[in-house]
Amino acid sequence: MGLTLSEKILKAHLVDGVFEKGQEIGIRIDQTLTQDATGTMAYIEFESMGIGQVQTERSVAYIDHNTLQNGFENADDHRFIASVAKKHGIYYSRPGNGICHQVHLERFGAPGKTLIGSDSHTPTGGGLGMIAIGAGGLDVAVAMGGGAYYITYPKITNIHLTGKLNDWVSAKDVILEVLRILSVKGGVGKIMEYTGEGVATLTVPERATITNMGAELGASTSIFPSDEVTRAFLAAQGREDVWVPMAADADAVYDEVIEINLSELEPMVARPHSPDNVCKISEIGKLKVDQVCIGSCTNSSFVDMMKVAYILSGKTVHPDVSLAIAPGSKQVLSMISNNGALHKMIDAGARVLESACGPCIGMGQSPNSGGISLRTFNRNFEGRSGTKDGQIYLVSPEVAAASAILGYLADPRELGIMPEIALPEKFTVNDNMITLPASPEEADQVEILRGPNIKEYPVTTPLAESLSCPVSLKVGDNITTDHIMPAGAKILPLRSNIPAISNHCFTVCDESFPARAKELGQSIIVGGVNYGQGSSREHAALAPLYLGIRAVLVKSFARIHRANLINAGILPLEFVNEADYDGIDAGDVLSIDGLRDAVMNGKALVVVNETKKTEIPVKCELSERMRAVMAAGGLLEYTKEQLSK
Repeated sequence: MGLTLSEKILKAHLVDGVFEKGQEIGIRIDQTLTQDATGTMAYIEFESMGIGQVQTERSVAYIDHNTLQNGFENADDHRFIASVAKKHGIYYSRPGNGICHQVHLERFGAPGKTLIGSDSHTPTGGGLGMIAIGAGGLDVAVAMGGGAYYITYPKITNIHLTGKLNDWVSAKDVILEVLRILSVKGGVGKIMEYTGEGVATLTVPERATITNMGAELGASTSIFPSDEVTRAFLAAQGREDVWVPMAADADAVYDEVIEINLSELEPMVARPHSPDNVCKISEIGKLKVDQVCIGSCTNSSFVDMMKVAYILSGKTVHPDVSLAIAPGSKQVLSMISNNGALHKMIDAGARVLESACGPCIGMGQSPNSGGISLRTFNRNFEGRSGTKDGQIYLVSPEVAAASAILGYLADPRELGIMPEIALPEKFTVNDNMITLPASPEEADQVEILRGPNIKEYPVTTPLAESLSCPVSLKVGDNITTDHIMPAGAKILPLRSNIPAISNHCFTVCDESFPARAKELGQSIIVGGVNYGQGSSREHAALAPLYLGIRAVLVKSFARIHRANLINAGILPLEFVNEADYDGIDAGDVLSIDGLRDAVMNGKALVVVNETKKTEIPVKCELSERMRAVMAAGGLLEYTKEQLSK
């Protein structure tokens, strides 16, 4: 029996565990990336391990999230990251060089390599044939120190592509169709592997759009084969030397197969407030639009920008629409500046933003009250835009540009024949905004620059013998990390300051939660299905840790957030019977006797609702390694213990 492409790469990097479905495996990590919203804490964690130089083939620190300098905090964090990178052997992509996933695809990604990043959209690298996985910052810090990255050996879904996209139908429509089929929890515990004759019709940037938004499925990662299309892209970037052909064996066996005929797709849209609330644009009609934003790590490539420029050329943005465009990297911005495409955008009335994440994370360009905003981004969670009642629709660049001109949600097929816009045979390469680390000999002389906003990692405690505390918050299904730990221009600058950022924890759901949790001292959170979906931000675990959360009891978890809870030493509990969720209310006191013994020895766990005098069976499925992590009080303490040995 042959191997899938995912299995080939995972098996080649296996350093711990048994290579069997459902088992925890440890893999060697070749590359890591961080961004500034998660990177500061990741480097605080790395420093605390006492390791000198990073042990990976390549680690890169990107500045792309917190680029709004509204106070000293972001600038201080950037100085800190730059100094840590220089001292510890990390490449540093300066502000203005571009969005981490776009730049990594251009300059560092390589087929067959493993990459983890402290950003949930790290699977973008799967467009090059990498196993690229989003993870918490502490997992990235451990990998930089030479430690393995642990995942449950996932199921592998074959998304078999046939046919070819028609004019004005794009890669964004492909992944929206996958989301329509599978939902935001349909990829949990799975890798999405794309195969079939349709693969060869998609460029690397198109493939990267698809793998990028695979994160919205809850998937561990998504991957395309490395073929002649991959080789041509890397050659155009001056990096053909890293290319290797890679594909699944002809007799590979998959856990699931989904057939998609590219020729049958048409322009799609994800309606508020979830990326899987998908339908055809033709099913909505001419919805009046207030704002259009084009960019993000999903759709800011050179070809995306060229298509937008073509649509805008010689036209004027509708007077009722605000159009903002953010090219994904300095390379893209430089090339469209030189070839005149940028001029066409400006002439049409577009507001050109810097090459950064920007509006995608609520960093500026929030829409008007109740405004309809079309965005080429990957998430449209309620309030994420910075406007609580903003109505965010996810669309392709083609749909976005056409709608900006016409003033309503438009089907770009109305524009007639689409011109052929090909990737250049040679990209403009100028890496002058990537700072190289100091040599190992010079590293000792580098001073780490810390501002007053940089605080220590929160104090953790070993797993207790028993637990008894009230429920401080009860929430419903599909709670995102944006609910738990919001982003946006006001809160993101506090990412290196857990005491300060904890004051915003869960305020989207309940403004009184932080004060109540502090007053209680210790408490439990109860939630529904797919708890913690969305971003990889470990702050959604660290802020609750700081506020005294000792356990989270839910119907089911999103993968990265569950891992982050374990890393923080917070007990991840799941209902055995989901109906028991209804029998718990906020304020109920829950207790577990013999907790440590049960967790460490894999025994059955029963939560007693002391308030209602009921017993609730729960499960806490942990590997032997995870149990040791919990016993130590979290991954940081566990890693320190291992290093001391």
